[in-house]
Amino acid sequence: MHSEPTVFVVDDDQAMRHSLEWLIESAGLKVKSFGSAEAFLRAYYPGQAGCLLLDVRMPGMSGLELQAYLAREAIRIPVVIITGHGDVGMAVKAMRAGALDFIEKPFDDEALIASLRLALEADKQRRVDRQQRAEIARRLAELTPREHEVMVMVTDGRSNREIAAALGVSTKTVEAHRARVMDKMRAGSLAELVRMCLTAGILTNETPEN
Repeated sequence: MHSEPTVFVVDDDQAMRHSLEWLIESAGLKVKSFGSAEAFLRAYYPGQAGCLLLDVRMPGMSGLELQAYLAREAIRIPVVIITGHGDVGMAVKAMRAGALDFIEKPFDDEALIASLRLALEADKQRRVDRQQRAEIARRLAELTPREHEVMVMVTDGRSNREIAAALGVSTKTVEAHRARVMDKMRAGSLAELVRMCLTAGILTNETPEN
């Protein structure tokens, strides 16, 4: 679902929310604020582009509990934590659970905006990566079982002759399969095909043992 990237602020302090809204809007970013984790969950739908600026200590569901809930539901939105002086340990725990950054109160405006821009960029890149994986999966689905088999051997570094011997076919047959693989995968080079297979998880970055 396409939507304008938004900074979602969750903080029970109304004055702080208004201050953050003004700061974030003045930086040219879209912002929506909520007084509780529960209010955020009622309004947010998975897939919205953006990041979460989250206070760790709130009545009801805490920031850490909200972060854990999002993780359980596989809702992947970048999180930046706002923390008071006495909550640094909680903020560190949040980062260990996947938060990108934590900002201590009183915070530096420029540092906060810079952190939010990085979070929004991380969200954008994650979406691009997901789209690329989906497109590669679509192309892989067009391959026949034999073409897939040849592709795996080709990207494993095996020559046409080695593949032909392994499959019990002629090198010309392997060449034909290989050409169809390159065409269906829309790969302009072997290196590009290898990158696609790495992205799809068909290959790993590990160097095979001799």
